[in-house]
Amino acid sequence: MNVRYRVELSQTERAELTALLSGGKHAARKLKRAQVLLAADVGASDEAIATSVRLTEHDTISRETVRRRLAENELKPWRKDMWCIPQVDGEFVARMEDVLDLYAEKPDPKRPVVCFDESPTQLIGEVRRPIPAKAGQLERYDFEYKRNGTVNLFIFLNVHRPWRKVKVTDSRAAVDFAACMRELADVHFPKAQRIRVVLDNLSTHSAGALYQAFPPAEARRILRRIEFHYVPKHASWLNMVEIEIGVLRSQCLDRRIECKQRLVSEVAAWERQRNASRARIKWMFTTEKARAKMGRAYPSRSSVKES
Repeated sequence: MNVRYRVELSQTERAELTALLSGGKHAARKLKRAQVLLAADVGASDEAIATSVRLTEHDTISRETVRRRLAENELKPWRKDMWCIPQVDGEFVARMEDVLDLYAEKPDPKRPVVCFDESPTQLIGEVRRPIPAKAGQLERYDFEYKRNGTVNLFIFLNVHRPWRKVKVTDSRAAVDFAACMRELADVHFPKAQRIRVVLDNLSTHSAGALYQAFPPAEARRILRRIEFHYVPKHASWLNMVEIEIGVLRSQCLDRRIECKQRLVSEVAAWERQRNASRARIKWMFTTEKARAKMGRAYPSRSSVKES
């Protein structure tokens, strides 16, 4: 049997509760109880009371109260995420499907598909010597660190074979890109007839960069064996090497590396181990899936008038 209790407050009790709500700093739970009692005193139903006390209006609220409420609900309203929403038009679709078709091809040693990108990396040194780990205690290092400049990583990834190559350079100018393309053709794939390179739209990633770096005959020689395939603008996720860069950062660059020489050594060791383990990127997104999942975003065909 449901028992219903009636709340009847005296004039003094009403005054005390009203004063409690009108001023001063009190615990939120105490304020809500006062609201419940006052609402019940005027005959409000349980449902109405439950609805009205979900949110409490205050003229002022302490920083500590805000901090507790955010922590209790795991809210982080100060966090922001910025990205560029691509415009899916005919050019976007054409480039996307071009790259996806390359990924779907059967391996051809004469016509390899290589994803290429670059990533700046900061060199971080210790201010104080870390304390080595010992039994029952982890290695300890000072929270302060020293910035030792920035270097660049050029990353190659073979789409159809378990092979990647990381080159550490001081800069990432057009001439550096051109040197990478010459190495790709002459060192890494000297027997390939045509190397299809998937890359983004950075201004230095162009055929013109080779003419800036080499004599015309040399630039033309290299470009005869290289074919550029650009991902859509603001869609770098379509470049498979982006996943490999994430693996590199989580497995090798997740600690402080103070100088270029050590970085070269660490990256080379990671590269050898990853190639030896025959690690591959398992790419699941295909042209068919793109059409099925992004069909509404594809540009609509213009109607053709019958003649």
